[in-house]
Amino acid sequence: MRPKKTILCVDDNEQGLAVRKFLLETRGYRVLTAACAHDAIDLLRNGGIDLVLGDLIMPRMDGNEMVLRMKEIAPEVPMMLVSGTVKAFDRACHADAFLPKGSCSPIELLERIRVIIARKRGPKKALTRHVLNGAYVPAYAAEAHPAVAS
Repeated sequence: MRPKKTILCVDDNEQGLAVRKFLLETRGYRVLTAACAHDAIDLLRNGGIDLVLGDLIMPRMDGNEMVLRMKEIAPEVPMMLVSGTVKAFDRACHADAFLPKGSCSPIELLERIRVIIARKRGPKKALTRHVLNGAYVPAYAAEAHPAVAS
């Protein structure tokens, strides 16, 4: 069984944060939450985060500024911003993905998260195959057989 991926959710709206946490946990993700960008940055510094999902519009520090600061700490961690104002997309230019709140379904959100985490992991390694008497043989079997020409 694969270890659970950890998602850091950041939103100043406690209700929205609770809904996202529930949605993600029921899909097998480990979820850490922060009610402000400063707390989220501290959690990111501790490591172990596979994805950051944050709100764009927050008091004191907006999501875009949060993403800029987080990318300085952990540039390999993908970051996604959501916002209730579609016009805010222009301000979300530092995130790896942007989704408007309310106009995308929970299924779309989960699919986007799955794709971004898979992209972070990288492509699956290709299985090396050799030909033996016209048939493909996996690399581990070919290494044991002296008749296989690479």
